[in-house]
Amino acid sequence: MSILTLLGIKKCTHERMSFNVDCGYCPDCGEYVENRWYLVRCSCCGVKRIAITRGNEILPKEHFCKNCGETTYYIEELKRLNIIDINYATVLRISPKPLKQNFAQAWVQETPEQKLLCGV
Repeated sequence: MSILTLLGIKKCTHERMSFNVDCGYCPDCGEYVENRWYLVRCSCCGVKRIAITRGNEILPKEHFCKNCGETTYYIEELKRLNIIDINYATVLRISPKPLKQNFAQAWVQETPEQKLLCGV
């Protein structure tokens, strides 16, 4: 249990966000969310392994590859989810942070005396 849950502050997990869109707005909290799909592959033989997520971490479901017995793996990000990978892939819902832009802004404000001099 997280400290936020203990304090009564619930963070939206975007569970009702649709899987069939690349990005959109969460129907629960209204936050902009991107669906990113990932595959876990064995680092030895390259076989697809079933992926799960814990928090924001992607892990294989089994601790070892059923093909060769290797425990190491690598994570591959998919551009699009296809029907072949649907049983192996997992989704992370990420809220992209807006890019901070540094800018300066200035304006000139007329005083009442200047308005009288201009005749406005």
